[in-house]
Amino acid sequence: MKVSVLSSGSKGNSVLIQTNNTKILIDLGVTKSYIEKSLDELKVDPKEIKAILITHTHVDHIQGLKVFLKKYHPKLYVNKVILSLLHEYLEEFDYVLYENPHIKIDDIEIEVIKTSHDVKGSVGFIVKNEDKSLVYITDTGYINNRYFDKLSNHNLYIMESNHDVEMLMNGKYPFHLKKRILSDKGHLSNADAAYYLSEFIGDKTKTIILAHLSDDNNTYDKALDTLTGVLLSKNKKVDNIMVAKQKQRTDWIEV
Repeated sequence: MKVSVLSSGSKGNSVLIQTNNTKILIDLGVTKSYIEKSLDELKVDPKEIKAILITHTHVDHIQGLKVFLKKYHPKLYVNKVILSLLHEYLEEFDYVLYENPHIKIDDIEIEVIKTSHDVKGSVGFIVKNEDKSLVYITDTGYINNRYFDKLSNHNLYIMESNHDVEMLMNGKYPFHLKKRILSDKGHLSNADAAYYLSEFIGDKTKTIILAHLSDDNNTYDKALDTLTGVLLSKNKKVDNIMVAKQKQRTDWIEV
């Protein structure tokens, strides 16, 4: 299994996952033309995208869906709440409705994790193929303790590290927006992400990708420094730590 984060941030999010038998996306919050260009650079035909997993229905996660679905017709994998909200945005689309937390798409097994965000139905995913696995969690104010065991010791983590609290509090955002971001239905700060990752990583963990960084309330260096500092304090180490960027895809990452 290999992965490319095609774009990550408040202006659009999408991740490509490829195995021997299939190719899927998590979210499609950028334009069709950007996705086509990114896939072409990775030598992937958009027609080969079999499915798109949707984390939630904020525009930076679904804005490219309508045009992409009309041209290429992959199936959307959604829960009941996301399906209901998507019907307000899309007219007709092919979908698979999952009602339990386990999904299978060809040789990929997916476990759904409920997240806490200010839109109903939001989720994250644990994605498994053969003996490899990754965790994808963004857009959540916290991660429930009941998931800690499930989220432990995976090969790759793509985890939100949205903001530096001091930058946010001293920044230009109005108070109500600061309050929303800091709430249990907002976003994970650098410190939050570092704490959770320090709890989750194990001897199988090879790569961490910090995702969904704020343009206004964070920097790449602050996110990286916070994580590396916490890992060092707990005597933990991960060989490869990266920051995903807005409209700048990563190369293929082997899970």
